[in-house]
This record gives sequence, structure tokens and C-alpha cells, in this order.
Amino acid sequence: QVQLEESGGGLVQAGDSLRLSCVFSGRTFASYIMGWFRQAPGKERELVAAIHSGGNTYEADSMKGRFALSRDDAKRTVYLQMYMLKPEDTTIYYCAAKHNSNSEYGYWGQGTQVTVSS
Repeated sequence: QVQLEESGGGLVQAGDSLRLSCVFSGRTFASYIMGWFRQAPGKERELVAAIHSGGNTYEADSMKGRFALSRDDAKRTVYLQMYMLKPEDTTIYYCAAKHNSNSEYGYWGQGTQVTVSS
């Protein structure tokens, strides 16, 4: 059973940077596609960024240039580096995993809160 545990959230000021981490356990990490999502109250969940087992990444258009995703297969960890944070980035960020491009994200972490003050 795959388990995901996020960390790194917190309270920062607008313009600050923050790095979220997600530790994967339970299966072969290197073969999974990892994603970060966020969901603000009253809004739909949105994909922030994703990284494939080969290292190819996807960032949502609104995050390009500010968010960067990376993975360390030896540490079974995926990182979301966030720069130039804005108050509208305030929400809970979730780590997720899926087997391949054709599957749904079936494994989710509990989320980590990011709060950006103006």
C-alpha cells in the first residue's frame, strides 16, 4: 500500500519561497508519476505540477516560472519548490501518486497548509 506524507508548509510573506516535500513509502517509488495538487475553499482541486519517473515535469501555466518540481528516487521524495509566493497561493497542498499516464491519481497524502500573508 502506497503512503504519502507531505511536509514543509507554513506561514510566509508574499514574495517568499517555500519547499514542500512528499515522502513515498510502500512500493517502488521510481515507477510512479508524482503530482502536487491544491484546493482552495470553494474551488475545484487543481493540478499544480507533476513529474514522471523519467524526470519529465509538467507545471500548470499559472505556476510556470514560480513553481518547480523535482524528485529524488534514492530518498523516495518529491519536492515542490515555490518562489515568489502570493496570497492567492494560500491553500492546502496535496501530494499524489499514480501508476502511469493512463491511470488516475489513486494515492493521496493528508496535505500541508501553505499560508501567504500580504
